[in-house]
Amino acid sequence: MADSISTGNFLPGGKPAVLPAIAVFDIGKTNKKVFVFDEKYNIRYEKSVRIDEIEDEDGDACEDLAALISWVKETYKELTRLQGLHIRAVNFSAYGASFVHLGQSGNVVAPLYNYLKPFPAALKQDFYARYGGEESFSLVTASPVLGHLNSGLQLYWLKNKRPDAFSRVSCSLHLPQYLSYLFSGKVFSDITSVGCHTALWNFAENHYHPWIYEEGIADRLAPLSPAGETVNATVEGQPLLCGIGLHDSSAAIIPYLASFSTPFILLSSGTWCISLNPFNHQPLTLRELEADCLCYLAYDGNPVRASRLFAGYEHEQQVRRIASHFGIEEGFYRDIPFHPQVIRKLKNTDTEQAVDFSGDQMRQSGFAQRDLPALADAVTAYHRLVLDLVNQQVRALGLVISKPVPNLYVDG
Repeated sequence: MADSISTGNFLPGGKPAVLPAIAVFDIGKTNKKVFVFDEKYNIRYEKSVRIDEIEDEDGDACEDLAALISWVKETYKELTRLQGLHIRAVNFSAYGASFVHLGQSGNVVAPLYNYLKPFPAALKQDFYARYGGEESFSLVTASPVLGHLNSGLQLYWLKNKRPDAFSRVSCSLHLPQYLSYLFSGKVFSDITSVGCHTALWNFAENHYHPWIYEEGIADRLAPLSPAGETVNATVEGQPLLCGIGLHDSSAAIIPYLASFSTPFILLSSGTWCISLNPFNHQPLTLRELEADCLCYLAYDGNPVRASRLFAGYEHEQQVRRIASHFGIEEGFYRDIPFHPQVIRKLKNTDTEQAVDFSGDQMRQSGFAQRDLPALADAVTAYHRLVLDLVNQQVRALGLVISKPVPNLYVDG
C-alpha cells in the first residue's frame, strides 16, 4: 500500500486553507487506487492497494468484494479527515465485465464472479443458437465471443447455472455503479459500462438487444442514465455529490475527447492495454472481432473502435515465469535499465521469426512460447518479453487504424 499528500496552501496567519476537492476511486483488476483533486485538477492525495483474490463456490479466483467494500469505505473516512481538504464530490471508475448482484434489501446475493471464469461450452452453444449465431450476434453487439467477459452472458449463466441465486437478484449493477451505490444508495446503469463488450447493446439500433427481454434479464438492470449524472447524498454526516461511475477504459478517453479535435489514438495501459480510436467509424468485420477488436460506447454515447490485449496480466505471469527459471525475486525487472544493444541482438536472431503469433492474441504474447533455457540470463529474457509485448501491441493498434492518425497518447 502506498499513499502521498501534497500541501502548501495557507491562509494569512499561517493557518492551512481548506480546499474544495473531489475524490476519484479507480478500481483496477490488480490495483485499487484513490486520487483527490483540487479545483485546478492538481492531485492533492493518492493511495493504492492490492487485494488478494478469493475463490467462488467452484474454486475459481474472484474479487474479494467484502475486502474491496471495506477498503473503499475506510479510505473515504480517511479522506474526510485530511487536513486542508474538503471532499465535495466523489466518482468511480472500475474494470468492466463484472456484475454485483443485489437482493431486495440491497444485500449482495452472489460472488463478484471473475470475468476469466470458464464459460460452459454447451451453454455458450445454446445461447448463440438461440440468438442468431456467433458471427451475426457479435457483429450486432460489437462484442467478440468471450464467455464471461461478455458480462451480459454472466446473467445468462447465472439464470441457467445458479437459478436459486438468480431468483434472489433484484438488481445487477456493473462494478462502477455498485461503488456509487455504496455511497448514494441509488441504482443506475451507465452507457460506458453497458457498451463495453457486454453483448447487451445493439450498436446498429442504439438500444438493448432483444435477448435480454426474452430471457427476463432487462427487469434486473437498473435504469440507464447519462454518464454525467450526479446524486446528492450524505456520507459521514456531510453532503456529498456522487457520480454514478464509469467503465475505466471509457473514462480514460474523456479528457482527450474534451481537449483535442485532431484525430488521435489513446493507448490505455494496465492489466488490459486498450487501444481506443474514436475517429474510426468503419463497421467491424468478422476478422476484427475474431482478433478481439470491438466497439466501446463513450460517455457521450458515440461508439469508439477498440482493440484489447491482456498485456499487463501477461507481463505479470511471464515475469513470474522468468523469476522462477532463473531463481530470482519476482520484482527483479524494476531494476533493469533499457539496453538497446540487447534489443538489437534479439532482433538479429532467428527467434524473432520463430514464434507463431496467430490464434488468441488476447491472452498470451509470443513470449509464452519462448524456450527460457535458450535465453542467456534474466536481463535478456526480460528484454525478450518486452519486445514480444511491443510486437503484439503494434498489431493491436493496427486493428483500430483505418487511415493515418497523427497522434498517439499513452496513459496508465
